[in-house]
Amino acid sequence: MHLATTEATVQILDFEPQHASAFRALNEEWITRYFVMEEADHKSLGNPQSYIIDKGGFILMANYQGEIVGTCALINDGQSVYELAKMAVTPKAQGLKIGKLLGEAAIQKAREVGARMVYLVSNRRLETALNLYRRLGFVEVPMPPSIYERADIKMELPL
Repeated sequence: MHLATTEATVQILDFEPQHASAFRALNEEWITRYFVMEEADHKSLGNPQSYIIDKGGFILMANYQGEIVGTCALINDGQSVYELAKMAVTPKAQGLKIGKLLGEAAIQKAREVGARMVYLVSNRRLETALNLYRRLGFVEVPMPPSIYERADIKMELPL
């Protein structure tokens, strides 16, 4: 019963310029906990408007009890393919199904814009995230070269 109450109190919002610092902070928080910031991180987190949104992508923010506690992005890869990226939920809000809500909202957004595929790259150390992606319907596919040194798994979700 508690989870239903939590889900009802989480708002998934479209990115606004005032969310830029939260988008960066939430992602830096998890990246630096497990890895190091890479050039591609600095580019996308430093200017999400031009790097993601102006190129036809989307960023979603999760508001819980008046605070931005999570985020994810859909990066337009062209040809109706989007990358699910920069998904983060602050540790104090983990376990409240916020990642699931963000993932579902991102997939719905991709469907609304006519995407035929959503993919992601991640790292096998992030077991909780990988389990979420599997529950959302993503399946592992062969890993091509990536702009991220830390990436060692690719997953896809045909829409």
